[in-house]
Parts: sequence; C-alpha cells; structure tokens
Amino acid sequence: MTPEPVVGITCYEEEAEWGSWHQEAALLPLSYVRAVERAGGIPVLVPPQRLTAAQAAVLLGRLDALVVAGGPDVDPARYGADAHESTVVARGERDAVELAAVEAAVAGEVPALAICRGLQVLNVARGGTLIQHLPDRLGHDRHSPVASGYGRHEVHVAAGSQLARLVPWRSAEVPTHHHQAIDRLGEGLVASAHADDGVIEAVEDPSVPFLVGVQWHPEAGEDPALFEALLAAARERAALRGSDGS
Repeated sequence: MTPEPVVGITCYEEEAEWGSWHQEAALLPLSYVRAVERAGGIPVLVPPQRLTAAQAAVLLGRLDALVVAGGPDVDPARYGADAHESTVVARGERDAVELAAVEAAVAGEVPALAICRGLQVLNVARGGTLIQHLPDRLGHDRHSPVASGYGRHEVHVAAGSQLARLVPWRSAEVPTHHHQAIDRLGEGLVASAHADDGVIEAVEDPSVPFLVGVQWHPEAGEDPALFEALLAAARERAALRGSDGS
C-alpha cells in the first residue's frame, strides 16, 4: 500500500509571541497545512536555513512534493535591482533555502506548487525579474486592497495550458494579496493565467512533470483543485520511491 505523500512547505522566520514567550520562530499560516491535509498529504515545515545545493537535493529527495509558500518580498539584489521604497525584504536565509529548494525540485522532478511569493521565487530562480510595486505600474491596488487579509479579483486561465487541466474553471475570482508580480518571465516558464489588467497570475514549466506557480492564494480559497492535483502527482512520486526501495 502506498504511504501518504510527504509534502514540504516552506515557512517564515519571524519574531513570535505565545504565553510569556517572545522569540524567533519558524511559522506558517495554518491554512497551508490544512490544505495539504485535506488533499491527502502529510505536511512538514521546511524552515529558513543554510543549505548547500547538495543538501537541498537530499532534502527534496526525501519529499514527495513541495509547496513554496507566500510571504515577504524577494530581495531585489537576487535579480539585479535596487529596492523600491515599498519593498519588504524577507530574511536572506528564506530566499536562499527557497531558491535552492526550487532548483532541487526541478532537478529531482519533485512536484512543486509555488504560491504568491513562491511564484516570484520561482521566476527569480529562472533568471526573471519582478515589478516591485504594482500600483506604480497599474495605477490601482486591486491586487492588495487591504493591509491584512485578502481581496478578490478575476483570473483567466490560458486554454491548452497545464493549469487549464488542473482547475475546473477558465475564469474565476481568487483570493489575492500581493503588491509585486512578474516583470520579465524566467527562462523556461510559460505564463498560464492573467488578471484583467495583464498581470501574470500563473506560470508553469511544460518540460517537467509538475511545476506550477500561482500569484493568488489557493490555500485561502474554496477550490481545492490545485492542492488535489499536487497530491495526485505526489502519490505517483511516492509510489515510484516505494517501488525502488528509496
């Protein structure tokens, strides 16, 4: 019997407070964990850490799938830009571990779903660049209309894309909270969804079995299709790992 797939989820390094304790913590919104559980996976957190490429390969070799979670902005130095005044840079170790994890996932053909910041990490890992503050480019803030919580806007999925096979809709309103987005698309990535204003809302790499990034937050919505698709791919990987004794 194939065991339940183990899904790594990258997480934050932040100061946190509980009870009388106040200290640095590895943390993640519980919605990611529950989304993986509901889709039939065993979620494990992948905290910010110093990883060599070889260590990242070992880590991904022990997972059946990877979720690169949302969070603060990628350091613009990673794509050769100066920081905009509104850019909120993540801790450097989070950038490093997620970039290494994405590259190791691709190399090891580990199914990966990149969400919001995760999509931006994926694009930067492929040599792409980011728009650092969408209101400057678009003249509106509909992609991040509230300081805390999610807005909603419509997304249109490209016909014939992998994403179109994974979700049961072609246009839908999605939960959104981001002030950055893809500018120059990374090498090998194909845009598979857009917002009405032209912002790239999803990417995929058709050369690997499952590598999908979305700019919205499926873990905060009602449609489980993306997590169910990720877990279906993870089960195939888990079955292969089990058959070869690894």
